[in-house]
Amino acid sequence: MSTAARTAVDDALWSAIGDPTRRRMLDLLLAHGEATATSLGQQLPVTRQAVAKHLVVLDRVGLVRATPAGREKRYRVDEAQLATAVAQLESVGAAWDSRLRRIKRLAESIQKQSTERTKR
Repeated sequence: MSTAARTAVDDALWSAIGDPTRRRMLDLLLAHGEATATSLGQQLPVTRQAVAKHLVVLDRVGLVRATPAGREKRYRVDEAQLATAVAQLESVGAAWDSRLRRIKRLAESIQKQSTERTKR
């Protein structure tokens, strides 16, 4: 069985990634290595409290890890869980590529049959 077929999709993980604010937070964390909720809040059009709630969701699915830093926590992306997400995305992409190839072959077959009928 191929790697793509073996990779199960984690709906909670993709639900977390599906939110645009959380994706932006992941982008910022990847770009800067780590950040606090306060520093992320300064870069996003949401409150610090909203950032904290989004970080809880990302932490729950394992996409970020927190390290205590005084009164705050410093967050960084968990690269292993991000790699899992990438593998799942590749798996889903491969499955859809296969489906689309089958649809294309079916459509071409129907078109060929239609063309042959009109020639008769």
